[in-house]
Amino acid sequence: MQMDQMIHAGRLVLALAAAALLAQEPPPRQVVSHAEILAAMRESRGYDLTATANGARLQAEVLLRLVRRARETKPEGPPLFISHRDWYIAFLDRVQLTHEKAPLYARLAYENRQDSEIEYRAGRVVDRVESGRQPLLAVNVVTSWQAGRSRYSYEDTLATPRLKVALERLLRYRLLDFGDFVLFDEVEGLNGRPTSGLLGSLFDVIGEVDVVESRMASAADASLVMRGVGRKALLSIAATATVSPEGKGTKGVPPDRPDLAAIERRLAEPLQIVYVPWPR
Repeated sequence: MQMDQMIHAGRLVLALAAAALLAQEPPPRQVVSHAEILAAMRESRGYDLTATANGARLQAEVLLRLVRRARETKPEGPPLFISHRDWYIAFLDRVQLTHEKAPLYARLAYENRQDSEIEYRAGRVVDRVESGRQPLLAVNVVTSWQAGRSRYSYEDTLATPRLKVALERLLRYRLLDFGDFVLFDEVEGLNGRPTSGLLGSLFDVIGEVDVVESRMASAADASLVMRGVGRKALLSIAATATVSPEGKGTKGVPPDRPDLAAIERRLAEPLQIVYVPWPR
C-alpha cells in the first residue's frame, strides 16, 4: 500500500507540474499587424524589393520604422512580434506578386514559418559604446521557427553574383541605426557565400563563412554599399560590395563613384560596442 501511495503521489506531482506549465502565460508582446507592416514597407522605394541582395536593406528599414512608431506610444515595450504570415502577405501585397512568383528568400522564410521578436526597450540592447558614435536606435532581433528542420539553405541563381545562404533555426542579431548607416552586429545563425564571379572563386578556397557583422548605407541614387565581416575558425574576412538598385552586386565600389567611396570610408570607421548579454 505504501508503494501505491508513493506512485500516486508521484503522479500527482507530475500532473501539478504539467498544469503549472500550461497555466504559465507567454511573455507579453506587441503583435504587429499586416496593415502596419505593409504601411512600413510602402515607404521603401527606389530599389527592387524582390532582389535577394536588397532583402537585408528592406528588412532593416521596415523593422526600424515599426520600432520608432512603437516607441512613440509604448517606450517601455513590450517587444514587438511579427508573424511569418503577416510579414509575407504584406510583402506580396507590396510587390504585387503571387506566392509562385515570390523571390526564393521570401518564400522560404514563409514556408519555414520564421517569426520574429524585436526588443527595443532602453537598457536591453547596448551596454556601452567604447569607441565610435552612439547609435540613434538599437534593437535585438530574434528570428526562429518552432518545428521541422534545424536549418535550411538555398542558392539564389538570379542574384548577381549568385548567392548560397544557410540559416539556422535560431537567427539573432543586433540592429543599430546610426542615421547615415545601419549595422547588423553579433549575427548568429547565418552563413553563406557567393558562388559565381571573382568572389565565388575566392570562396571556392575559403568555403562558407559565418556572417558576424554587416554595415550598409545608401547613396542618393539608391545604390547600396555593404561592408561585411565573415568568420571561419580563426580567419576573419572583411569585404565591401556595391549593390545596384536592381539588386546586382559587385566587389568594392566603382572607381568613378566618389560618393560611394565616401560611404565605404564611413562604413570602415572604428566602432566598438559592448552589448547587454542575450537573455537565456
